[in-house]
Amino acid sequence: MENIARMIIESGLDAADQIKLDALKKEGTPWIAKGETRIYRRSLHVHDDSLYFVAAAGMKKSLYIASRRTRAKTFLGTHVYVGGLHLLKTDFSPENAERLHEVFPFTAPVSLRDKKTTIGCGDRLGLATPGHVRAAVKYDVYPVLAQQSIRELTLTGRDYPGVVADATFLVFQEGYERGYGADGDHLKTIKDIDVALAARMPMITLDLTEVMSPEPGSWSAERIAVESEKLDEGTRRHVQAEYAGRTFALSGSTITFAPSEAERCALMYGRALDFARDVDRHLKEKRGDRYDLEISIDETTAPTLPAHHLFIASELGRRGVAVNSLAPRFIGEFQKGIDYIGDTAEFARQFEVHCAIARRYGGYKISIHSGSDKFSVYPAIGRHTGMRLHLKTAGTSWLEAVRVIARTNPTLFRLMLGKAFEGFEEATKLYHVTTNLNAIPDARDSADSELEQYMNANDSRQLLHITYGSLLRDPDIRGSFFETLARYEETHYAVVEQHMDKHLRLLGVREYPFGGYAVPAGTG
Repeated sequence: MENIARMIIESGLDAADQIKLDALKKEGTPWIAKGETRIYRRSLHVHDDSLYFVAAAGMKKSLYIASRRTRAKTFLGTHVYVGGLHLLKTDFSPENAERLHEVFPFTAPVSLRDKKTTIGCGDRLGLATPGHVRAAVKYDVYPVLAQQSIRELTLTGRDYPGVVADATFLVFQEGYERGYGADGDHLKTIKDIDVALAARMPMITLDLTEVMSPEPGSWSAERIAVESEKLDEGTRRHVQAEYAGRTFALSGSTITFAPSEAERCALMYGRALDFARDVDRHLKEKRGDRYDLEISIDETTAPTLPAHHLFIASELGRRGVAVNSLAPRFIGEFQKGIDYIGDTAEFARQFEVHCAIARRYGGYKISIHSGSDKFSVYPAIGRHTGMRLHLKTAGTSWLEAVRVIARTNPTLFRLMLGKAFEGFEEATKLYHVTTNLNAIPDARDSADSELEQYMNANDSRQLLHITYGSLLRDPDIRGSFFETLARYEETHYAVVEQHMDKHLRLLGVREYPFGGYAVPAGTG
């Protein structure tokens, strides 16, 4: 700590105003460095006569607060006094993140319901935010930097307060002030939703899988007629009057409901729609209008039929649910970490109908789940949504971290690949992939310079993608893995930035020529 205090004094940073600090942020490298000590330029902020910044002594990063006068100790940390300078070192903890939100509100996640284009970044490591930010600032897009599901938290050993804290401090490190979201992803119960809300996550992705009834999807018209008699009279009359036998005109297409199909929808989705209404009321009670509710119906075995999407959207509107985005299951396969599998022309044709439904029934964003790396269909997605969309990515940033390992630590990469084979069967209980393990060459037969090619091949990408949990828990891997990423931090950021940049560019998101960190005029 004494070294950092002396760096601050010798460089005159403690006496600089924000204008001088902002000019300094544009100079040279991302750091001001002296030996093994680095001060991150973009984190330099003045508040109430105190200098706040992120610095690293060796591999360990912390938030520091420097002042010439004694201050009330609101942050938890360690204090030193050197050369007339008070310096407080604080950990990247959830408690200190909450305090940083109060001092610098731009570090807190916010609702993005009024933003046209958003992207979920799904940082499983809590390290990739600078790469995500550096890509996002070049486009008219708002990132959801803290996004995790309960499954991901279980496999990585993290929790929602820690996920938000990791994003908070790295947003501050990057000096990113345009606003970002935080998503409690694929939540199924109000109990889990409350955990995410308590961690200040404004976005909730409500997974309706367990309250939908998929069985009627395969029933005959005769059985549908019998089972629909069990619906309450009000529901039966409503479905018959509003849907049965009616044709709905959309831009460029029409959807007609046979009587049995209208009843089928009521049987399949009625309970789930009522639960969505209850969750929406709960969110409104907790956060007013400062929340983003995404409805997920993508975790099904069959694609969402356009008629079913229309029924769901219309009935959510009738129940007064404030839908920010909705994720149908599309035709083809959206497998983890690889491009779209299927007929891209047929996908575009059906996707256009889904977008027309979204425009007609509330103007919500179409959400693309397992959306990373689907480069062949991005142009159609961008075109038909008019960029009113949410693209949800997750494991692709983990894969880019593994790419850094392949590039910089060949021994560790070979170990990880070998252990991924061991954990593959267990991982397939949680993730659907069509990986051919026999098509993956033995890494022991590959030169160090060839290892990165494993990150470009579908089978090895999926193998490493879905086994992240067992790999991160492995004591032979974990320490070396995080140490390597810390040592090659800027390489890691650059690789993630380049990869996310490709996603946004192919989607057709409008580019900002200046790539600013503040909010550009006339955007949103």
